Amino acid sequence: MTRRHLVPVRNVRHDRSRTALTTAFAAALAAALLSATAACGVGGVEGSSAAEGQPKRTGKVSGEITFRTLQLKPTFTTYVQGVIDAFEKKYPGTKVTWEDVPGDGYNEKLVADAQAGGLPDVVNLNTDSFQLLGDRGMLADVAKLDPKGAKEYVPGAWEQYKLPGKGDGVYAYPWYVTPEILTYNKELFAASGLDVNKPPTSVEQFFDYAERIAKASGGRYSAFMADPKGRLPGDWQKMGVPVLDREKKRFTFDTPKAVEWVQRMKKLYAMGAMPKESLTKADDLAQLYGAGKLVFGPGSPGVIKDVRRNSPSAYVKTQVAKAVTGTLGHIGIYTQSLGVRKDTKHPDAAAEFAKWVTNGPNQVAFSKQVTIYPSNAKGLADPYFANRGDGKDPETLARNIGAEELKSAQLDANTPVEWTTQVGDAVVREMQKGIKGEEAPEAAVKNAQDSANKILAKQQSQQSRQKRQ
Repeated sequence: MTRRHLVPVRNVRHDRSRTALTTAFAAALAAALLSATAACGVGGVEGSSAAEGQPKRTGKVSGEITFRTLQLKPTFTTYVQGVIDAFEKKYPGTKVTWEDVPGDGYNEKLVADAQAGGLPDVVNLNTDSFQLLGDRGMLADVAKLDPKGAKEYVPGAWEQYKLPGKGDGVYAYPWYVTPEILTYNKELFAASGLDVNKPPTSVEQFFDYAERIAKASGGRYSAFMADPKGRLPGDWQKMGVPVLDREKKRFTFDTPKAVEWVQRMKKLYAMGAMPKESLTKADDLAQLYGAGKLVFGPGSPGVIKDVRRNSPSAYVKTQVAKAVTGTLGHIGIYTQSLGVRKDTKHPDAAAEFAKWVTNGPNQVAFSKQVTIYPSNAKGLADPYFANRGDGKDPETLARNIGAEELKSAQLDANTPVEWTTQVGDAVVREMQKGIKGEEAPEAAVKNAQDSANKILAKQQSQQSRQKRQ
């Protein structure tokens, strides 16, 4: 999703279900807002020597390792413990100590543990905590620990755990993933004069449809949530906007296409195509959609389950389609991963355990308990994801469509790691001004790029200093 991206991973971020697992997603992302400042407090943790050299396997899978997850107890205790028990049975010389921690303050806890030299051997990472630890050389290169690992995972997921400036190294095993999809109220869609069997496939067409919906609704409902923080940089990528230069040293999104995006959003905002309050705060998308106040609904397959449970009348009106891809032609994904501590005393056990948790059968079993998808290619090929049922049930269709999309997920559809929380917040502030008409769209985009580049330059300077320490 964008690392966490897209018209709705970007609204995968917003469309979190209120199950324990998706609550963990939201909590982790909330904690990530502190990562930029917290990261400054970790500079040089474990010394420069930790950034050099990688753990070497001995050929013997044994020893006691620690495994940390993010808010999976008690809902998934039976599942996770079963995975651990099966691993210990396969490798009798191993012992896995499982610890599960709350989502609140997760990144701060990682920082504190890193400072104390107490990171777990295998740790559940969201995209921000991955960057936090990876940039500081605290994670093992699993591509070296497991040279054949790449072929077992969806390319878009495996590639996502590379780090800028570190070549072909991969610093975490992909775990469960969430693709974006498109959902819409087919009754309101048709009432707006649109063909329910022809959903939008580009951002520009999405805006065209939203304009027709706004004209037809008479203020009774809106087309979509404004949510610039969730929509960017995904929308721009889909419109062909170059977000970064080739060297990834400067943001380059100040282009006519980005200006066009602001112009279209400004017009739609004035027309009432989106709830006014959704420009500055995140309302409950599933609730508004369930109440018939939105045409375009949750972009995450997991939230459809919420709609079915809480708004049966909206559920039966829901149509599911592939996500808007635009010029990219493929989607981004939001992933969780398992990192291996670089200085683990038992690299064989840690690597094999991370690989065990993320193998096909274990990921499929997890997917049957909650609406997530395997990053493992064999898991994604399981018949469970091929089943479309009678072709009418939204949740079943969403599962199938999401799985098919994951086969074409690509790294360049995800939010670049350089687009940090600080960068996103700076860009959003200018976009809000442009959409509300407080400054010209051209000025909004230019000011956003200037602010983003100042932040990026500062971050890169800090990283250079840390490497020299």
